[in-house]
Amino acid sequence: MSPEPQRPPLDLLTGGALALAVVAVSSSAPLIAFAAAPALAIAFWRNVLALAVLGPFAVARRRTEFRSLVSGVGRRDGMFCVLSGVALAAHFATWMPSAKLTSVAAATALVATQPVWQGLIARAQGRRLPAGVWAGIGVAVVGAVLATGADFTVSAEAFTGDLLAVAGGLFAAVYTALGERARVTVSTATYTTICYGVCGLILLVVCLVGRVPLGGFDTETWLAVLALVAGAQLLGHSMFSYALRRISATTVSVLILLEAPGAALIGWAWLGQLPDPVTLPGLSLLLVGVAVVVLSTARTARRARQVSTAVPADAAPLRD
Repeated sequence: MSPEPQRPPLDLLTGGALALAVVAVSSSAPLIAFAAAPALAIAFWRNVLALAVLGPFAVARRRTEFRSLVSGVGRRDGMFCVLSGVALAAHFATWMPSAKLTSVAAATALVATQPVWQGLIARAQGRRLPAGVWAGIGVAVVGAVLATGADFTVSAEAFTGDLLAVAGGLFAAVYTALGERARVTVSTATYTTICYGVCGLILLVVCLVGRVPLGGFDTETWLAVLALVAGAQLLGHSMFSYALRRISATTVSVLILLEAPGAALIGWAWLGQLPDPVTLPGLSLLLVGVAVVVLSTARTARRARQVSTAVPADAAPLRD
């Protein structure tokens, strides 16, 4: 079993991108709750509209890269981008309906198992995660469950929703792991363009088959969708994808859990939804768990650089 691959040290730009991404994805749940549209329709539009923003720039600036991913030596990396889009669509198509079948709290708690799946994926890839990372994941997930105030009910419908939420967490982990692999050589703009395009196409098929309405919404709903595109999609998902060049998918998955306290704060300030005092211990545990993972990962990376600062000769250059 091999250790985590050595990465460049975390720089100020990547740290800023991560902070921006956490704030941006925190707006997702309040905006979805505010928008008067089906969740899958919202997921479709946020991907397609993000593609409309990123696509022209990526095609104009990265034509050579696109060609290499389609017919050149980078076809394998191009497949990782496509599969990442498939996994992202599967995440949206499982987690969003889960909240309709079980409680929102239960769905949120179960999808928060993403870091656990991420750690297991890393282990299956032959990586040895530090004990501190596993401990931090455990504390963070328990904190996320407590913070949601999850109430698991026993019924066939709720059980189906619970299973869909767990699947949503698994597919989110697969999406992040595939993105980590693709981002070794593929630029952020090219990766996100392919990923969002594939995801949007799959969600379009799902919506058409399921007869989910994609239009006829009021002005406030469309404004909420545009806010989701600008925030959670472009500044959230895309910035996490950008950061994958310097931090592991496992760490990204744990950081995404910070969406819970962020969404609670936004819900309080915007929608007047005051967090239940009972959730505060859970939020505290979540923050502690995230801190443990980040510090343990940084300590391990620092030790690895001290042991060897040599870069493998066959390592591909990282791109922005």
